[in-house]
Amino acid sequence: MRLRPLAVLAALAVLAAMVSPAAAAPDGTGGHGPKPTIVLVHGAFADAAGWNGVIERLERHGYEVIAPANPLRDLHTDAEYIGSVVASIPGPVVLVGHSYGGAVISNAAVGHPNVKSLVYIAGFAPEQGESIFELTGKFPGSLLPANILPRQIPGGGTDAYINPAKFHQVFAADLPDKTSRLMAATQRPITLAAGDGKSGEPAWKTVPSWYMVASDDKAIPAEAERFMAKRANAHTVEVKASHVAMISHPDDVEALIRAAAR
Repeated sequence: MRLRPLAVLAALAVLAAMVSPAAAAPDGTGGHGPKPTIVLVHGAFADAAGWNGVIERLERHGYEVIAPANPLRDLHTDAEYIGSVVASIPGPVVLVGHSYGGAVISNAAVGHPNVKSLVYIAGFAPEQGESIFELTGKFPGSLLPANILPRQIPGGGTDAYINPAKFHQVFAADLPDKTSRLMAATQRPITLAAGDGKSGEPAWKTVPSWYMVASDDKAIPAEAERFMAKRANAHTVEVKASHVAMISHPDDVEALIRAAAR
């Protein structure tokens, strides 16, 4: 029996799809569904622009990325806001948090089954009842408490800034002075109430987690980061970076996020 040419071509195409690894997983997901949307959550004294280098790299690999503005007002309402962003996304999500953003994603992911993994970039991963202030002081080495500049909020409350004269040393020691000066001038404050807010039951207890330790961090001690990563049973990597590893090491951060996305 002779096969028609078109039938032969169709059979070869099916066979190629079955045996070709590239065809099985063209999007890097292992063939298990669509690529997740990456939601990047910044921390205190920063804004979403700190993710720019990471965003560029993720988009080159075909990921949709959202980097919302973290309000930095109250842990629970900040988490609710980020949770509302997650709820608006129809497909799977990888939630990424830097610094205080780690505490936010730990709470924001709860109740959102489309969050498939959590990624902490020098981020807080609190246990229930812990605050980021408690975790900062749990191990020695943070320069942050001694260099906070408080400013009263009209109507009540206190905003916390990093003293601009110390910003480079505390927050971004591996960035050029010019860059850190701009960051110091444009920093967004966190309220003391947010820093003292107690975490709810964290999502890292049930959601697979990845963690990047910044070994030269002077804001969150590296030992605190290692402690939190181990407690969360996170897949952990370590880079020689200041607190803003996503700016100074965007390739490493992107690689970790892509690992979590797979």
